[in-house]
Amino acid sequence: MATTTPRGALPLTATLLTASVALYMALVAFGNITDFGTNQDFVRHVLAMDTTFKDDDLMWRAITDEGVQDAAYVAIIAWETAAALVLVYGTWLWARGDGARARRFSTYGLLMTMLLFGAGFMAIGGEWFAMWQSEDWNGLDAALRVFVFSGVVLLVNHLPGAVERSGTD
Repeated sequence: MATTTPRGALPLTATLLTASVALYMALVAFGNITDFGTNQDFVRHVLAMDTTFKDDDLMWRAITDEGVQDAAYVAIIAWETAAALVLVYGTWLWARGDGARARRFSTYGLLMTMLLFGAGFMAIGGEWFAMWQSEDWNGLDAALRVFVFSGVVLLVNHLPGAVERSGTD
């Protein structure tokens, strides 16, 4: 089995950047759990499409059932929490010098984050539910920031030299 020992600035960078996304996701999940109502309203308005242009060709997509809206919000919080935990574990692996496993778990957590903000918020929320049309309930800029931030961290995690190998896999 291969032993991995990260050394130098690049593994430290991967550790700290992964920790930054882990912290962000943990704070987002914590905020949504402890202040459930704030983003619950956001999710409800996006899914209901009640502040979009009211185009009949799009409004059939609206989800107005509050039970379904709340279930979607709880699923988002569960995904955020899981991503945060995976990223915390990845950070811990980086910090203890287990570069190959750290890279793998950091990748899982970063992809979970990118899927939530890219596919979930930008594609489904932004396009399917036409969130881009809303002046009041438009989270596309925030979603893009998190998506790009996570993508940069993912790239850093996969730069040659982030993980030094000795032995064979």
